[in-house]
Amino acid sequence: MNVIDQMTKTPVTCLPTAKLNEVAKLMDEHACGEIPVIRSKEKPDLVGVITDRDICCRAVAQGKNPSTIAVSECMSSPVLTVTPDSDIAKTCKTFEEKEVRRLPVVDKRNHVVGILSLAD
Repeated sequence: MNVIDQMTKTPVTCLPTAKLNEVAKLMDEHACGEIPVIRSKEKPDLVGVITDRDICCRAVAQGKNPSTIAVSECMSSPVLTVTPDSDIAKTCKTFEEKEVRRLPVVDKRNHVVGILSLAD
């Protein structure tokens, strides 16, 4: 079995210029805790991820206003990724070894094609 068989296809993405409050709304609307950050609509390569924890710990807990802070200021980068054809058993080991709960799935151009979470 490969990642493509379990991943969430076409996850919601955001731009580095998006404000944290906008991304938090997207997380709520799509019931997710991580959103891949792409360079631009024209160049949708992965540049980072923003998580609910990034928003809480890197902005809110430090007294920053989420409606004025851009994703680029709080996102995690570089990002550990997998490909659609990655073996699911090896990917499970990656979750354990790297202590992550979600992994963006990218194609050969580094474009986001899915996301895999421990829940998947």
